Amino acid sequence: MNGLPMSFPGEGLPARIRIHEVGARDGLQNEKATVPTRVKAEFVHRLAAAGLTTIEATSFVHPRWVPQLADAEELFPLLADVHAELPVLVPNERGLDRALALGATRIAVFGSATETFASRNLNRTVAGSLEMFEPVVARAKEHKAHVRGYLSMCFGDPWEGPVPVHQVVGVAKALLDLGCDELSLGDTIGVATPGHVQALLSALNEEGVGTDRIGVHFHDTYGQALSNTLAALQHGVTTVDASAGGLGGCPYAKSATGNLATEDLVWMLDGLGIETGVDLAALTATSVWMAEQLGRPSPSRTVRALSHKE
Repeated sequence: MNGLPMSFPGEGLPARIRIHEVGARDGLQNEKATVPTRVKAEFVHRLAAAGLTTIEATSFVHPRWVPQLADAEELFPLLADVHAELPVLVPNERGLDRALALGATRIAVFGSATETFASRNLNRTVAGSLEMFEPVVARAKEHKAHVRGYLSMCFGDPWEGPVPVHQVVGVAKALLDLGCDELSLGDTIGVATPGHVQALLSALNEEGVGTDRIGVHFHDTYGQALSNTLAALQHGVTTVDASAGGLGGCPYAKSATGNLATEDLVWMLDGLGIETGVDLAALTATSVWMAEQLGRPSPSRTVRALSHKE
């Protein structure tokens, strides 16, 4: 926008980061009205055209769990011409079979740092969920697939309250020990603060988990998502999850509000001189279009600012 934001590189920050775009999956999964498959497919195509190189496409879970994503088999083939990595979530071996049958090469499993959320989300204990993931990850690796491990409730839990850092580190290491290539630390209810982010990252480093294997996934419940992201970047993190237009939350954690908006993230990164490869104008137009499909304005402040017309 007329040369804004002005770029002032920050000391000690990465030169480039990879945005792991989750709008098409995490962003849409708890929409009450069913989004047509053709709209989802166009959304992914538009996101790729805007320069996003990793776009989470869908989830191969049982339709009863997440009805919005019941069309995974129909959607994924429509994305064959998308020039981007297209990770998909799988909860178990059945989900993995469905994903591999369609040619998926990047899969993700989703665990919890707390027992209550593991029970509510996966109907298992934390240990039981890890046992379920073990053959999933092993078989995915046999098929040369890249595996991401999501870890929810890393900074706080709506039922259990504060989550000890050492508890998070233990489950994180267990996921990586299963063979996950990378780990996404989720602030599922948006309660993290920058010092907490730095403390968890430091604790993981001290236990031998390299920052190069860590991504961060922040929600903006208390308006802290960007400040938490900056804290992670200062620690050397180069993978940040975000959702176009700020769509999404978590259907199993009712206090979870929207994800960090990709446009808000890109605006900050552009101002810091950090490369993303994303065309902010094209991305904003995509989120405006998606908001029209959903029948409500985008919650992203940057989308609102750049699309405001008088």
